[in-house]
Amino acid sequence: MIVVMRHGAEEDEINAVVFRLKQEGYKIEVSKGEERTIIGVVGLNTRLAETGIEVMPGVDKVVPILPPYKIASTNDKKGKTIINVNGVEIGGNRIQVFAGPCAVENREQLLETARVVQKAGASILRGGAFKPRTSPYSFQGLEEEGLKILAEARRITGMPVVTEVMDTKSVDVVAEYADIIQIGARNMQNYALLKEVALTEKPVLLKRGPSATIEEWVLAAEYLMAGGNEQIILCERGIRTFENATRNTLDLSAVPILKAITHLPVIVDPSHGTGKWRLVTPMSKAAIAAGADGVMVEVHLNPAEALSDGMQSLTENNFIVLMKEVEKICQAMGRHFSSNPG
Repeated sequence: MIVVMRHGAEEDEINAVVFRLKQEGYKIEVSKGEERTIIGVVGLNTRLAETGIEVMPGVDKVVPILPPYKIASTNDKKGKTIINVNGVEIGGNRIQVFAGPCAVENREQLLETARVVQKAGASILRGGAFKPRTSPYSFQGLEEEGLKILAEARRITGMPVVTEVMDTKSVDVVAEYADIIQIGARNMQNYALLKEVALTEKPVLLKRGPSATIEEWVLAAEYLMAGGNEQIILCERGIRTFENATRNTLDLSAVPILKAITHLPVIVDPSHGTGKWRLVTPMSKAAIAAGADGVMVEVHLNPAEALSDGMQSLTENNFIVLMKEVEKICQAMGRHFSSNPG
């Protein structure tokens, strides 16, 4: 990071800034030009904003050189992070498909859906036991009973399970049953929850908030990683814009950007990203073409009767079509496809 002094800054102003930086434990290097003085700062730059340097007399601006996220950045790690979840690798050359219903509605529904998506080639089972809904009158999920049904589906199919945690008091019970803990879009910046989930040492699927910038999203991941958990999967699920043709605006440009600035696996959720089942397959293909490590899609055997998000859920036949189409894109991209038909 560098501190740029104003044109014509007095010597005592420069010395005061240097003294303050040294007090804070930074190493500094002063470069005096004909018109301006530049002060190079070496140290933990995340603290610099707290020192009040930018408002000191004679200071023009403070310019960061490195990104504010340290652990998630590619600057501090060579190679990609690959997360192994019960033998399923996320972030490598193999594309993984997360599939299942938006919500666990009952035992029969979840177990049958699990069998269907596994047979079609999905590698990870998704399903909500705790459901954050916009309306308090909508189906809120089966809670722990839903978690038990997910665990039973895992025993039957062998697929790892990902499900969402809603609040700090539910972390322990979700961690008991889930293989991957999902932080939903509404909780992306719930820092107390992020800190608590980090302590579980379980892989975490972190969804992007509906109004979050990419930097804010990666900094949320940094909270988890700073807490000791580096098994983070980033999930693009659409952001809120002025466009109303889709539920959200699916920002596929985030995929190559994240691949360039972080070493973390990135997947895409085209179900929430579009809100329309007809768009899920084409946007899944586009996500893989953009470099995503997988997709998360909602599947319901009877979407018209779904208790949540039926309009964006694929039927069994539609999911089979998606898997065949995605496999073609994987082959074109030179990546392996995690198809495991049974």
